[in-house]
Amino acid sequence: MDLEQEKAAARKAAFARRKEAFTFNQPGKAGHLSAFLAGHRGVPVAGYMPIRTEINPLAAMEEAAAHGPVAVPVIIGAGQPLKFARWEPDCALQDGPFGAQIPAKLDYIEPEIVIVPLVAFTIEGGRLGYGGGFYDRTLELLRAKRPTLAVGFAFAAQQADELPLEPTDQPLDLIITEQGILTPQRPAFGFSGPEISWG
Repeated sequence: MDLEQEKAAARKAAFARRKEAFTFNQPGKAGHLSAFLAGHRGVPVAGYMPIRTEINPLAAMEEAAAHGPVAVPVIIGAGQPLKFARWEPDCALQDGPFGAQIPAKLDYIEPEIVIVPLVAFTIEGGRLGYGGGFYDRTLELLRAKRPTLAVGFAFAAQQADELPLEPTDQPLDLIITEQGILTPQRPAFGFSGPEISWG
């Protein structure tokens, strides 16, 4: 099996785990994400508009928006990094590519914390995305300018023992689930958070 076949198989298994977690989880899934962002008031944050069975970060984004700029990703084109448009809880939205909504008014900012959706993650901070490479390109670009925290947000059920990763895959500095906060064993930028703080 080549790398792309391995990734496809890993995605299929992870999508099934995510769907089950999405179906059976109760409200309040973003509590630990809110607690993390509360310690970074005023820092520019990128969240995301959830699609399909992704864990929903909107409650935490709404709280963060009361204290500083919050943005959501905008896909500019295939093979290009994402841009991030300023978002507010009641702002007008329009349909963007792949079913995710984006602000009707595109006021771009550069985040220093990026909340990253994902299909699967490992305890080492590995991330398996949808295959377009958008977040990998974007994080590489942002990290070349300044330290940028990549915070994976997922259901705990999306953790995998190992994933087929490539050298271009950008690692996560922190992983937050509905159960708690996990600091990867090899954080990319030496983020000093709790080793494990499960709720």
